Parts: sequence; structure tokens; C-alpha cells
Amino acid sequence: MSSVKVPDYELYYWSVPFRGQFVRAILAYAGKTWVETDDASILKMMNGPVENMLVPFMGPPVLVDKKNNFAIAEMPAIVLYLGETLHLMPAPPALRAMTMKTVNDANDVIDEITLDGGREMWTEKRWHDFIPRLQKWMSLWEETGIRHGIQAKSGFLLGGEVPGIADVVTSTLWSTLAEHFPKIKNLLEETAPMTADLSRRVAALPPLAKLAAKARVDYGDDYCGGKIGASMQKIIGS
Repeated sequence: MSSVKVPDYELYYWSVPFRGQFVRAILAYAGKTWVETDDASILKMMNGPVENMLVPFMGPPVLVDKKNNFAIAEMPAIVLYLGETLHLMPAPPALRAMTMKTVNDANDVIDEITLDGGREMWTEKRWHDFIPRLQKWMSLWEETGIRHGIQAKSGFLLGGEVPGIADVVTSTLWSTLAEHFPKIKNLLEETAPMTADLSRRVAALPPLAKLAAKARVDYGDDYCGGKIGASMQKIIGS
């Protein structure tokens, strides 16, 4: 009699890469299994009474650890939980703090690249005016890597011998943006070449390459949803 293996986690996130892709990437990198709910289920929980929520939250992602019967929302908090419970965080407190700084920086970048979740739409002028700030963000990653010994074709963002949470998050941020938006890819190559190389090297790891291939099938050209997603494709998607 065969038994069906219960997935390790349940993820509530929209059917696009965006913020949820960081969670997916860490789960894939750690070799964990998960199932995802559909958009209608997410909306139902979001719009329902707070007392009925798995964890009080305003918007996804929400991750449920099935084994420990624990739910947590907010991407950085989810990443911290996975890093701690899956033993992916570095041991020194300084590097743990730098790991979470990287996670929060990535969260800030995707907020800015979507103009705070679509409060405004991209225009050619807004994009042109934003380029220096985006390049500064890229330079933060480049300088962080340099301070921890990264080389043109080797090394990791915070040092060490193997990729860590900071590297998976870095790769997910920049490789996903680069794949969807050629203008960002070109800026990254010019502004932060070692960060671009790191992102490619980590993205090429088998579990992350498999995840990226699945995302192409599942989400196509979509990076994030709504009018802001269409605005991004129009202005910076070519």
C-alpha cells in the first residue's frame, strides 16, 4: 500500500514571481516540498475576519509549516523563520544581521521597482529619474560582496564556502528582474558586475534552475500583477 507524502509547507501567494519567489527559492534550495493555494483562496482569507486568518496579515505571502503547525506572514519574517529552522543562517551574529539586511534591502527594491505597489505608474521620465537610485541599490550589493571577499567569478555575498540565504535572496532578486526587464539586466551588468555574476552562478544551481524554469511555464512574462505590472512591461520591459 503506497502512502502519499504530505508537503512540508503550504504557501499562500499570487500566481506571479515577485515577493513570493524569494520564499519559493529558499524552499527549493533547501530541498523542501510545498503546495500553493490559488488566488481565490488568498482573497477569501484576506477579505475574511481577522480572527479566522492563519496568522493576522494584510497581504501575502503567508507560509504554513505543516509539521510544526505554524503560520507566518511578511516575506522577511518568513525568510528568517526558514533560515533558522532549516539551519541556513550563518552562525556569527554580525553575519546573521547582514543576512537580514540583505533580505530587507531586497524587499525595499521590489517595493521601489513597483512604485510602492502601484501607487503610481511608470512613465519614461519616472524611469529615467529612477535609474541613478536603482544603480545605487545595485552598488550596495557590489560593495557588500567586495567587503566579504567576492571575486569576479567566485565567492559569495557574505563570504563562506557555500551559498547562504543572502545569496539565494540576491540571486532571486536580480536574476528574476534581469530576466523580465532587459534594461535592468544591462544596468546590473554595468553597475555591479560581480553581483550579476553571483546571481547567475546561484541561479544555475539545479534546484533554483528548476524553479526558474517552472516559473516561466507557470507565469510567463508576468513579474507582478495589475496595472503596475503592465506599466513595468511597457516602460522597462524592452
